[in-house]
Amino acid sequence: MENENRNGQPLRLILASGSPRRRELLSALGLDFEVRLKKGVEEHYPSDLPAGKVAEYIAREKAAAYQGELKDDELVLTADTVVICGQEILGKPKDEDDARRMLHLLSGRTHEVTTGVCLTTASLQRHFSVTTEVTFKALDEEEIDYYIHRFKPFDKAGAYGIQEWIGYIGCTGLNGSFYNVMGLPLQRIYEELRRPPFALRFDDKTRPEAGDTALHVHLLGPDSHK
Repeated sequence: MENENRNGQPLRLILASGSPRRRELLSALGLDFEVRLKKGVEEHYPSDLPAGKVAEYIAREKAAAYQGELKDDELVLTADTVVICGQEILGKPKDEDDARRMLHLLSGRTHEVTTGVCLTTASLQRHFSVTTEVTFKALDEEEIDYYIHRFKPFDKAGAYGIQEWIGYIGCTGLNGSFYNVMGLPLQRIYEELRRPPFALRFDDKTRPEAGDTALHVHLLGPDSHK
């Protein structure tokens, strides 16, 4: 028991997202994880909820779909990203016309990108959100049409990916985490996974089957941070 309290119980990290960008980012962070998806999770939120709180609310709703079936050694990470221009929340565009409308709205302005994250185990939950300000130059019609036809950003909130062509030529300023705009605030996630009752192990002797090249998340015992 003393050893478990000091070293913590190893957790299997589950990414509850089908986004290739989130998989790429979490992998780049060096974490060992698996992807587990749930179908039919609704992404609704109360109409009177402030725009800056929507992403975190939806991340918690996504986590609720996994609660009740998590094993003691599992930690699920759910996330949602929204683009906010003024007080309008821009989700994924329905079609080319909607994507064009969104990019015109973002053109020549500063908007906010907020990602909500929820970390859930069988016994606890931690949630937070991170906001980044992004400024675009005035985009002309030709640039908008080229981007939509070439990159088809219909799976991206706000109809753009900061890591794509439109970000290269259009983003003139960014205040906050770049990776947050891509879909995961990596630095904040890293810090949250180091904060008790979680801990990160750089050389995990308890998971020899996973090798020693990845970081592993542990749940600390009750006496570990007294």
